[in-house]
Amino acid sequence: MLKKSISFHPSPSPQRGEGGGEGEKGDPILATHQSAIKRAKQNEIRRTRNLHIETTIKTSVKKVREAIDEKDIEGAKKALLKTIPLIQKGHSKGILHKNTSARKISRLTQAVNALSAK
Repeated sequence: MLKKSISFHPSPSPQRGEGGGEGEKGDPILATHQSAIKRAKQNEIRRTRNLHIETTIKTSVKKVREAIDEKDIEGAKKALLKTIPLIQKGHSKGILHKNTSARKISRLTQAVNALSAK
């Protein structure tokens, strides 16, 4: 049976106080096994995608709340119609819990409806 030889040459470790960037996001992958390397790459890709979706949701919710604060009924309704699918996408991707997404949608909708009822 043939064994696959893997050459692994670790870089010299930083001295105390030099700060080797251990544990920071975007660092080189520290895994040595091929499956662990693949898993680390997948996790980094998912982390960046989740971060993008999460910040997009937060920005969109903020736009709805700003429109409500300014008493802009039409702007709030338009922003809400753009925000709801983003929140639902966050739920479908596993970024938001289903109750969290339902609560956000419900509270925003109630706030917009209360604004238009006045």
